[in-house]
Amino acid sequence: MQPNPKDRARTPSQALLADAAALNAALADLVRVYQFRDRDRICCYDISVTQCYALEALADHGPMRSQTLAGLLLLDKSTTTRVVDALERKGYVERRTDEEDARAVSLRITASGRALYDTINRGLIAQQAELLADLDPQVRATVTDVIRRLAKAAEARFVSGVSVGNCAPSCATTGCS
Repeated sequence: MQPNPKDRARTPSQALLADAAALNAALADLVRVYQFRDRDRICCYDISVTQCYALEALADHGPMRSQTLAGLLLLDKSTTTRVVDALERKGYVERRTDEEDARAVSLRITASGRALYDTINRGLIAQQAELLADLDPQVRATVTDVIRRLAKAAEARFVSGVSVGNCAPSCATTGCS
């Protein structure tokens, strides 16, 4: 295969921007598919995707305060409270006095919440196994590592506020509303 003359003329910054555009398109496709997959696989259990993420955080990290859960979910405290309220009404999460500070409330996943999360998670993992089945084990490991690294870098930028910022200047020039 002959190299494209345009590729040779690219500067490193142009190549980086082209790679970033390709990554952006690929991630947009992946996120779109997974949003629908998650919605279809999770919502049939009468919980939202966000509620499932909250169950996952409590299952993986154990009891925690609402503020900690909000940080893990990258949500504000009032949204997190609504998510927890819904899970508590359904019997999947309970509020208890915090073991370290009796003035505080700690959130815990209940046995039925754990069972529900485990059921959903097994189904999602089975879907991933089907997707990975035709890939070489080294490719599977590399893909997982790259996705994990990208997610960690993106989260660090989001949490630090680098990715958030004011969009008004760019909207003023592009006319978005």
